[in-house]
Amino acid sequence: MSVKIKKGDSVQVIAGKDKNKKGKILSVDVKNNRVIVEGINMITKHTKPNVKNQNGGIVQKEAPIDLSNVMYLHKGKVTRIGYKLDGNKKVRIAKSTGEMLD
Repeated sequence: MSVKIKKGDSVQVIAGKDKNKKGKILSVDVKNNRVIVEGINMITKHTKPNVKNQNGGIVQKEAPIDLSNVMYLHKGKVTRIGYKLDGNKKVRIAKSTGEMLD
C-alpha cells in the first residue's frame, strides 16, 4: 500500500490523545507507516550533556504517530486522497472535492 501523505502536508489527528489537533508533517517513515507531526504527540526526553546540548536536561520533542491516525486537511476539512492521471502525470486529488492537490 502506498503512502499518500508526504512531508509538508497539513493534517488533522483523527484518533488518540491529540484527536482534532492540526499540524504539518515533518517527516514520513514509509517502512513503519509512521509520521511526525509538528506539535503533536509531544514527549519529554531526558538528555545527557553532549556537544549539541552542553547542559543536557529535559527536552520536549515530537514522537512518531501512526499514519492511520492522521487525515489530510484540505480547505479546513479532512478528506481522503486519491490519484488521477493528468496526461502522463499521476497527481493527487482530494476525494471530497475532486480538486488536484499538487
